[in-house]
Amino acid sequence: MLKDSLGIKGSISIQLFSEIGHLQIEGYDLSAEILDCLDSRLLLNTVTALGDAHVADQLSDQGNTAMSHMAVGAGTPSTTALGSETDRNALDSTTQGTVGDDNDVIYVCTWAAGDATAALTEAGIFNDASAGTMFVSASFAAINKGANDSLVITWTVTFGGT
Repeated sequence: MLKDSLGIKGSISIQLFSEIGHLQIEGYDLSAEILDCLDSRLLLNTVTALGDAHVADQLSDQGNTAMSHMAVGAGTPSTTALGSETDRNALDSTTQGTVGDDNDVIYVCTWAAGDATAALTEAGIFNDASAGTMFVSASFAAINKGANDSLVITWTVTFGGT
């Protein structure tokens, strides 16, 4: 018997780097280690109902613009927006996985020093620089991004179970 499995799921990888390029983990600077990051997390996300509809729109070419921006905030996401958006940046890249991961879309976004300085607790992907459809969102324990830190989020969205 054949079984359909087109569900959408995703994961989000968040890395916080100090001003000298060290990865922060739970607030500790591991400069003595061979790491370049201050905090690193891998979390699951929520695909919104509007995000689900957006995928159908993209497959039918009905005119909605593609996902283009990622936002971070200091609240809790609703089904349509971040709770307290701090900053939104254009995506660094959007790529499709290869070989066995060709059903993945990988979104990457960076916040440089001085950008999105806050105790961040939420993130989302949007198709507009200031509004638009929120495709996916995630909530997490606070990541304290200082003024001299940089933040990189890599979001992998997987379509189907194969």
